[in-house]
Amino acid sequence: MSSALATPPAGGYFDAALQTQAIRLLPADYLATDQPVALVTLLGSCVAACLYDPLLGLGGMNHFMLPGGDVNDASSARYGVNAMELLINDLLKRGARRQRLQAKVFGGGNVLSGFHSHPIGTRNADFVLDYLDAEKIPVIAKDLGDNQARKVAFFVQSGRSLVRRLPATRDGVVDAERALYGRLARAPAAGSVELF
Repeated sequence: MSSALATPPAGGYFDAALQTQAIRLLPADYLATDQPVALVTLLGSCVAACLYDPLLGLGGMNHFMLPGGDVNDASSARYGVNAMELLINDLLKRGARRQRLQAKVFGGGNVLSGFHSHPIGTRNADFVLDYLDAEKIPVIAKDLGDNQARKVAFFVQSGRSLVRRLPATRDGVVDAERALYGRLARAPAAGSVELF
C-alpha cells in the first residue's frame, strides 16, 4: 500500500485504479521526483523514457513527440534530445549517479495511417534506444513499436512500471495526434502543448 503525500503535487491526483497519488504527463512534459507517486501518460507515436536510480529511489519520466532536437529551443521537451537531457540533468541535480541510472522505454507506436516510409513512431523508438546506448544507460524493459497506443504508469521510487495497450481502433488518440502534429507544423517551437 502506497503512503499518501502530505499535499498532492501540482497536476497530481489520486489514481483509484493504481491506489496511489499520480501525476499525469502530457506531450513535451518531463518530471523527476523522489516522492511516492506514479507518473502516468498516454502514448501513441510519442515515447516516454522512464529513468531511475534504484539506490536513491529517485526517478522520472519524459514524454517526447519528435526525435532529434532543436538547438534554438533546448528547453523544449517535445524533442527527444532535449527531453532526455532535461530529465537526466534534473535527476543528477537531485543526487542520482549517471552510472546507476536504469531505463524503461515505452511508446513509438505507428498509430497514424498514411506514414509508411519510416513513420514517426519508429523514428522515436529508434532514437531513444540509440540515445540510451550512446549514454551507456541500460534499458531494462521496453515496449516499443506496433500500431497500438499505450497507457503507462511508472512508480519512481521502485522503478516498477505498468503498461496497458489500448485497442488499435482508439480514435481519440489518433485524432489527438493528428491535430497535434498539424499544430506543430504551423506553430513555433516555443510554448506548451496540451492534448487532453
